[in-house]
Amino acid sequence: MKAMESLERRVIVVTGAAKRIGRGIAMRLAREGARVAIHYNGSEAEARTTAAQCNDAPIFRANLERVSEIEGLFEQVEQHFGQIDGLVNNAARFTTINPLELTEADWDSIHSVNLKATFFCCQQAARRMIAGAGGRIVNMSSLGGLRPWSQNAHYCASKAGVIMLTRALAKAFAPKVSVNSVAPGVIPFGEPDERILRLIAATPAGRAGTAEEIADAVVFFLGAPEFITGQVLAVDGGLSQK
Repeated sequence: MKAMESLERRVIVVTGAAKRIGRGIAMRLAREGARVAIHYNGSEAEARTTAAQCNDAPIFRANLERVSEIEGLFEQVEQHFGQIDGLVNNAARFTTINPLELTEADWDSIHSVNLKATFFCCQQAARRMIAGAGGRIVNMSSLGGLRPWSQNAHYCASKAGVIMLTRALAKAFAPKVSVNSVAPGVIPFGEPDERILRLIAATPAGRAGTAEEIADAVVFFLGAPEFITGQVLAVDGGLSQK
């Protein structure tokens, strides 16, 4: 197997990069020498803070619920950098709702970003990668896409969709673009609530994970041989095995 490729000077778009896991990924990529495009929607102040810690990376605003704004996002990134070598589809929403009380608006709010936007970001990136030197796409799925959560059926469905989308696009975009997925386990930010504490207690590793550990997996897929594609890597301390 070939050695891991360097990310030095590679242009990588990270959606939802202003906060939490996205911020951790963007900062790690910057340390690896990548040129990071910081996407955000409503969190401009946080995006600017992240960008400052990523070698003054440029920021790009887009509402990913709108395909026209996704198209504009990738046009702007390409105009700024002249190329796109990688995409990390990190932007997502999460809500907890009893399925018996779930509304159409609840369903659409989750799926419009978690699944629809993930696809159209993949499409825009892959068109440019295939026309150029190729590239790598990493879609963030979730433990919720691998295991059912009774009060998060809509979220679980969206993330299971991301996993199958990853597999299908790995075939569709081959051989020039690899498409893989990272499925985080419990990665808390702030004070964990009762649900998070239960999940941590059930995790074989005996602790929660960190954004840095998720970033490790993302960096692996972005630098791995293109022969690795269509894969899902759970970074969850073994919780998906329970």
